Amino acid sequence: MDFSSLGNTAVIGLQWGDEGKGKIVDLLTEHFDCVVRYAGGANAGHTVLVGGEKFALHLLPSGILRPNVVNIIGPGVALDLAVLIEEIDALRQRGISLAGRLLIARRAHLVMPYHKKQDQLSEARLAGGRKIGTTARGIGPCYADKMLRSTAFRVADLYRPDEFRTRLIEVMAERNKLFAALYGDADPLDAEQVADQWLAFAERLAPHIADTTLVLHDALAEKKRILFEGAQGSLLDVNHGTYPFVTSSNCTAAGVAAGAGVPPSAIQTYLGVVKAYSTRVGGGPFPTELPDATGDRIRQRGHEYGTTTGRPRRCGWFDAFAVRYSVKLGGIDQLAVMHLDTLSTFEELRICTGYRRAGESLRGFPADAHELAAVEPVYETLPGWREEIGEVTHYDRLPAAARRYLDRLEQVVGIPITLVSVGAERTATLHRRVSPPLEKK
Repeated sequence: MDFSSLGNTAVIGLQWGDEGKGKIVDLLTEHFDCVVRYAGGANAGHTVLVGGEKFALHLLPSGILRPNVVNIIGPGVALDLAVLIEEIDALRQRGISLAGRLLIARRAHLVMPYHKKQDQLSEARLAGGRKIGTTARGIGPCYADKMLRSTAFRVADLYRPDEFRTRLIEVMAERNKLFAALYGDADPLDAEQVADQWLAFAERLAPHIADTTLVLHDALAEKKRILFEGAQGSLLDVNHGTYPFVTSSNCTAAGVAAGAGVPPSAIQTYLGVVKAYSTRVGGGPFPTELPDATGDRIRQRGHEYGTTTGRPRRCGWFDAFAVRYSVKLGGIDQLAVMHLDTLSTFEELRICTGYRRAGESLRGFPADAHELAAVEPVYETLPGWREEIGEVTHYDRLPAAARRYLDRLEQVVGIPITLVSVGAERTATLHRRVSPPLEKK
């Protein structure tokens, strides 16, 4: 695969998150000058394995492990400074310096302690199937304040400390009253303590704070190559996902330009990332879910437990109907298929190619979660392969059944598969030659 032909590239998850975007970003970073996180927050969990050493990243872009690359946390990110400081310190303890390589947007909104508390209290109040399945990282309440405006805080506010402290005391007094009245909470947060802590964070992070929008505009003018790192997945998009069981940001390709601060025309390639099967964490409809021994087997083989929460992921067959919807939403050019090795040893595999409801085939992905929960998946069955493939280093050496499975995924999704992951390591990624009719023009 010729990475130089990609131009500025966005890496987008096409399922319900956890697709393996971090590994792909880490793999591609050596071909780019900048890596940008543009949405979401510490609810993201991007895992990168390099030389047997595991890195779990939540806010830092996955390009941070490559030297000589500028990593940017953009204006669209919900930024928890406590988590960010922990990540920075953890990397420094492992000998990785971020000096001159990390820039944080002055326009990014801050996740405050009361946002996380509100997340926990509101989720606990919901009954049974109404629970959203939040990671309780405060992302939704932070974005809600962003839209309310008068109660929101941005990174830039920290550098007017007196004004920040005064307004924080006012906002937190209101939140403490709200929590007591609505949830019966009897443990108010200390505004002065929070102000002291966040202003100390600001002092530590001052060398990294920048007008990242200007930085990116300069990079575009200088023809530098930029890689945009998505968080969560398109089926969790707040506008287009399985609402209300979604995240609180725009995580389709449409969110890249707004969250980073670049024009849409600045991005030449949209690389979609999928697993070779489907997973979901938390509540919400999941048409191809396998709540049985087969689902358990996928979970165990794929180590399907949340990077952020540790929760077991729900597992199921590949849902090509849902992925086609994500591809069309994002104008995705090509696919990276992850976790193909997880499906080794299965005698047969299934692909969902469509949905039926009340005996009729659906043309579009249902907008209503109740309707989606009622659909019947239409499956194709393909033969599996017995061989373990984790040591395969060339696409042509995959078992014939594995190659046929990928050929069929490509056909039903409608765009070329160019990268295939057969293991967690950075190097366990196969480049797939694409036939001329499917090459990106």
